[in-house]
Amino acid sequence: MLRISSANRVAFERINAGEPVLRRVRYRHEILPELDRTVLLHAGPPLIWNEMCGPLRGAVLGAIRFEGLAETDAQAEALISKGDISFIPNHAMGAVGPMTGIISYSMPLLEVENAAFGNKAYCTINEGLGKVMRFGANDEEVLARLRWIRDELAPALDTVLGRTNGIRLKVLIARALAMGDEFHQRNIAASSLFCRDVFPLLSRELDDRMVLQRVSTFISENEQWFLNLAMAAGKATMDPVRNIHGSTVVTAMARNGTNFGIQVSSLGDRWFEAPVLEPRGLYFPGYSKEDANPDIGDSTIIETFGLGGMVMGAAPAVTRFVGADSVEAAYSYTRDMGEITLGPSPHYLLPNMDFIGAPTGIDIVKVVETGLLPVINTGIAHRNPGVGQVGAGIVSPPMKCFEDALRAFAIHHGIES
Repeated sequence: MLRISSANRVAFERINAGEPVLRRVRYRHEILPELDRTVLLHAGPPLIWNEMCGPLRGAVLGAIRFEGLAETDAQAEALISKGDISFIPNHAMGAVGPMTGIISYSMPLLEVENAAFGNKAYCTINEGLGKVMRFGANDEEVLARLRWIRDELAPALDTVLGRTNGIRLKVLIARALAMGDEFHQRNIAASSLFCRDVFPLLSRELDDRMVLQRVSTFISENEQWFLNLAMAAGKATMDPVRNIHGSTVVTAMARNGTNFGIQVSSLGDRWFEAPVLEPRGLYFPGYSKEDANPDIGDSTIIETFGLGGMVMGAAPAVTRFVGADSVEAAYSYTRDMGEITLGPSPHYLLPNMDFIGAPTGIDIVKVVETGLLPVINTGIAHRNPGVGQVGAGIVSPPMKCFEDALRAFAIHHGIES
């Protein structure tokens, strides 16, 4: 007899038992040697070139040039047209990436191990704000920064991590949550805590003072530095929740700029997709919703393990930035998320909401029954490649993803409607 509640209890226990630890920095070709330079990983569920939005196309063309396969965008597009370039979703390879999420052959990745279960997850290093590849920019300035990250920043950071037993991200997340971060749009506290832990090691291990200055300045000036670490922590935490027989817990949510997709524990790696929605939010001066690209990125893994929009009530400073009506509205979002999740986290607590735990473990049954959808905090990218972020807001997955997943769950387990 199928016991959904028992299966979901196992899922909830595995999420809470997760111990994500930043171990080192590695390159994609080290982790996935079977994939050559002609294979690109991207955010969201699978799609083909003709289905890609503007920013994702821009990032793809830039990555092909970054890997030395072409000198111009036209040459890169010709390779795609001939079928010489292949595309695979990040999630299929144990990785995640923000916005376009492009991961190419020689890019360095943050390696996060779930010490409780032994699995590992990977995420790109955050490029900073402005004109960056995750928003589809691909000019020489963007590629030069990526080469510097690959050739100088990544080795320096890996050297430091090699002198430690790893950095326990769960502890940093819990502390930063109490300091007003929600980890999708606000990462200031977590990034600062990371700097406090790592900078003394950098100053001790790096003999070249100019390298030390460049590395420490880049990290300290990037308020979104911790976003990618939180994403890798989420992926490492949620992967052990996959393939639990009878569990209705969402193990991944991701968008590719065209479709939104979710995966469910007992249904393995199957994606349930629907056209992605545009965020509701605030725009930077000079931009409006006509400029907005549909929602994109793997960063919704953060909401999947109970952070981001799920704990908006813990981050009053981010409320108006994402267009929420008031702090009280943010509290209401977090309370509502308790209606569609398995329970409160015993580790990620919200002091300004009487220390309730973060709503953890999205349940497709509860989503369909209540009609409440997960709340996601997100950046808004310009629909044209390379312009960058033009705002921030709130978005929800399409309900169709959850309805289709629930139908498939019933069929898979022989449950009559």
